[in-house]
This record gives sequence, C-alpha cells and structure tokens, in this order.
Amino acid sequence: MKVFTKKSPKEEKNPDWAPWRQKMHEIIFEHYTFWGKEFDVILLWAIFLSIVAVMLESVESIRVKHGELLRFIEWGFTIAFTLEYIARILSVRKPIYYITSFYGIVDLLAILPTYLSIFFAGGQYLMVIRTFRLLRVFRILKLARFLGESRLLQAALKASRYKITVFFGAVVIIVTVMGTLMYLVEGPENGFKSIPVSVYWAIVTLTTVGYGDIAPQTFLGQALASIIMLLGYAIIAVPTGIVTSEITQASMEKRKNNVCDHCSAEGHDIDAKYCRNCGAKFNNPEYPA
Repeated sequence: MKVFTKKSPKEEKNPDWAPWRQKMHEIIFEHYTFWGKEFDVILLWAIFLSIVAVMLESVESIRVKHGELLRFIEWGFTIAFTLEYIARILSVRKPIYYITSFYGIVDLLAILPTYLSIFFAGGQYLMVIRTFRLLRVFRILKLARFLGESRLLQAALKASRYKITVFFGAVVIIVTVMGTLMYLVEGPENGFKSIPVSVYWAIVTLTTVGYGDIAPQTFLGQALASIIMLLGYAIIAVPTGIVTSEITQASMEKRKNNVCDHCSAEGHDIDAKYCRNCGAKFNNPEYPA
C-alpha cells in the first residue's frame, strides 16, 4: 500500500529546489519570518546610509576632507547591493519575473550609477534612485493601510488618465495660440524673438511661475498677459478636480468591496476580486476577474 506523507508548504511550493535556495528565498523575500525581517531592516539601513554618503560627497568641504573615505563606503555598499541583486535572482523560481518587476528594475538601477561613474564623471550621484528601495518599509512594517491607500490613488490616476490627456492637449493648444499672438503683438524688439520663445513665455505665465526673464512692454501685450494669468488660475483647478472626483469614486468602490454580501467580512482591498473569508466573487467592474 502506498503511503502519502504530508509535505511542508515550502516543499509543496519548491519541491525541486536545493535547500540553500529555499533558505535564501526565505531570508530575502519572506519578510514575515524572523531572519527575513532582520534582513529587510538591515537592507533599509544600508540604503539610507548609502544615500547619506552620496549626499555628503556632493558637499565640497566634506568631499575635500573625506572624499576617499566616502568613495570607499560608496563602493562597499554598491558591491553589497550587487551581491544582494544576484542573490534575489538565484532565489526565485523564474528570475525574469523579478528582473522585470518594479522592485527588480529599481534594484538594478540602484547599483548601475556607481559602475557608470567609472566612465562618466558624477554618475554616482544618480544613486539617489536608491530612495525608491525604501518603499519596502511599507511591506516590512506591515503598513497595509498605506498600501491600500496607495492602490486607491493609483486606481484614481489610472481612471482619470484620459481626461487629463484631453486637458493637457487643450493647454498645449492654448499656450501655442497665446504665444503666437504675443509674438505678433510684441515682436523681437521686446524680447519675444520667435514663436517658440513666446510659447515658452506663455507656459511660464499660464502656470503662474513667472520667471520675469521676458515681459510684455506694450499695452496690448500686457492686456493679453493679464488674460493668460487669470486663465492660469482657472486651469490649475481642473486637473485637481478631475483627480479628486476619481478618488471619491474609487473610495466608494473601496467601501463597496470592504463588506462581503455573503459573509459580511470587512477590510478588503480596492482591487479585491474575491472575499478573503468565504471566497465569494465581488461584482467590481474596475477589476474584472
């Protein structure tokens, strides 16, 4: 008679993995274990200290006195992060999924600047990209509430992308027309040397930045500038209203998904497709199963 023994979850998940790969995966990716959490905390501190080292190196007085030490620290962190990146690739079943994921791309970009600095002076300062790696703090500290809110904001921006695109196209048309009119009214003698320069002025004025490097001198030009300034205040409110409306809609969808109609379980994410308690399917058109 054939006897079946119950396998551990780790064996069921990775039956053909070497023990060292399983252990490496547990430490690097499974943050809910003791060593996994310790690894992530150490990694966060290393990322933070490496960013501080890069910032200090940009200060001339510090660079003159401690430049060699800071570069040594910088290379030490880069080598450590490189080994970590290789370990992450070795500890997953399908490395391509990790390499092409958001965190995989960020991890790669975090180590490239130091190597690029060998060929391009100042390339190491691009290591501030490592700040994106600090996003892991939400996963490590189990700040699920913040992750849920970030998904809500992402859903709102995704839903409003077409409206914002149309709005952006309208703004481009407005600044092009206004810039052209200002070029005709003021002309090169008043600083509006060409239509592109005039469009640049219109963008600066419409966005209420107002550098002041170019200013209209004629009465008609000043009147046109006043119209653009007032129009700028009205336009700024449009994308804010669009995104706010979509956030409100996404919040309503989230509240709808928070309670299961079958078992009354609460606390589901905005993109939840099934109840985490009873498995019932949610009727959410934004996230079809």
